[in-house]
Amino acid sequence: MEIKKVKLLGFNIDTFDFESAINYAKDLIKTKKGGQIITINPEMIEAGLKNSDFAQILNNADLVIPDGVGVKIGLKIKGINAKRIAGIEFSHKLIEECAQNNISIGLIGAKPHIIQKTSENLKAEFENLNIVYQQDGYFQDTEKVLLELKEKSPQFVLVALGSPKQEEFTIRARKLLPESLMIGVGGSFDVWSGEVQRAPVIYQKLGLEWLYRTIKEPQRFKRIFPTLPRFILRVILSDER
Repeated sequence: MEIKKVKLLGFNIDTFDFESAINYAKDLIKTKKGGQIITINPEMIEAGLKNSDFAQILNNADLVIPDGVGVKIGLKIKGINAKRIAGIEFSHKLIEECAQNNISIGLIGAKPHIIQKTSENLKAEFENLNIVYQQDGYFQDTEKVLLELKEKSPQFVLVALGSPKQEEFTIRARKLLPESLMIGVGGSFDVWSGEVQRAPVIYQKLGLEWLYRTIKEPQRFKRIFPTLPRFILRVILSDER
């Protein structure tokens, strides 16, 4: 499948539609090529601009989908019409595909009770889902977790450690499990566990889930601002073509 990559502030972004992105990810699993999927947003790009090691992780990923609405706006400013692919929906659909095709999965991250409830809810939702490994995000011995992960060898791994920790962990895990597909899912476990309610559909359709969560969790305001307006200003002022 041909990949159409575009650049935004020096970072590669794939412009698949949702179905094509899912098919591409399934093919990475099926062919045992594996890989790292990044659901990129303005905060990650801003972090990459400040940290060359993280920038390298972002640009070396096998699939980079435009998750944040800010990325979609940035691409639009550059004259590129790309569909936003919400990371939580993308990951959820891949879990469904795994259940239907007997593909084993691993879950890493979040608080102990949240990952346990996430596991229970996903198994209840998807018959035959094979979760071969789960580990909360409050571990101290990373090497131990990596060795356990290698022993269980899930074909699809979802890492919910927050960015950039989840992307950095994935880089290390990929060295031990080169045939596995891995994706950072941020706070998705919080939603799948039922601990956090996802934004109403109208917010989702408008790409304003970040606004809904900021209203519900005012402490997020400092994280989003001034990052988002600064990101948009960077795009406007950049001479990137």
